[in-house]
Amino acid sequence: MDTILSRLRLEIRNIFRTESSNQAKVSSMTAYRVTETKIHMPLLENPYLYLVLDGAFRLYAPSGIMDYMAGQYSISKIDTPLYGTILSFSERNDFLAMALEFTSNEVIAVVLDLDNTLTERIMKEAIPEQEMSLADNAVIESVYRLFVTMKKPLSSDYIRRNIVREIIYYVLCGSCGKQFLQAITNIQNIDEIYEANSWIKENFRSSFTVESLAEQQNMSVSLFHQKFKSAVGMGPLQCQKRLRLTEARRLMLGDGRNVTEVSLEVGYESVSQFIRDYKKMFGATPKEDILRFKEQLKK
Repeated sequence: MDTILSRLRLEIRNIFRTESSNQAKVSSMTAYRVTETKIHMPLLENPYLYLVLDGAFRLYAPSGIMDYMAGQYSISKIDTPLYGTILSFSERNDFLAMALEFTSNEVIAVVLDLDNTLTERIMKEAIPEQEMSLADNAVIESVYRLFVTMKKPLSSDYIRRNIVREIIYYVLCGSCGKQFLQAITNIQNIDEIYEANSWIKENFRSSFTVESLAEQQNMSVSLFHQKFKSAVGMGPLQCQKRLRLTEARRLMLGDGRNVTEVSLEVGYESVSQFIRDYKKMFGATPKEDILRFKEQLKK
């Protein structure tokens, strides 16, 4: 891990050799070089990860005071930052840090794709400390890879999105995963919601009602729907539709199945309704969409 931190420090100091300001932006990342005692924390609307690279600082937040050393990170949605003060400068008499900005929707998208039991383990704090430590280290490694990749000529938003998803995954599996998940969804007791989400993932081909899911969790329909939508970014039936259409697309592209077969297999009773929903989600009919994919693969 020290090697990765050293590489990041070197990369950032190389940037500041030609930069007159105390911050430099690379894609959704901002590097900071501070030589004064007080730190003005980033003012970003979206959540962000703040990684200390060299030196140490004290973060002042409404919830209290936290100290961070090199190699440690804070998440703005958990420790809402007010300002910071330097505890110790680096050997070069500066303080280096980096902020990575992402959206709540990006976090929700990762949560939806987690293994069914992993979200429950995060919420119940059932991930062993050693695994959380490895995940925290992986956050730093992935931040470094994103930083280096986005400086290359062939960098793209597609690459950025996928590495950011990886970083979010490791944060969720790390030492502040539960607090991050609760903060991003703004719900304090969401175990029941993710239990319902796991059930939908396993049973998306079957018909169900929101009323039946709410009854399983001993909630009113309105409260369950509100909590579910806040937690996963869409309603239960929208979530089911998304899973059905994504699986149908995979079957047509990977297995060469026809429209009628896959519509029935993923749970649709009407082929015409399947085509309408598919076009609304992917912007083209199933046949047009798969043909477009195959033509792109030939290029």
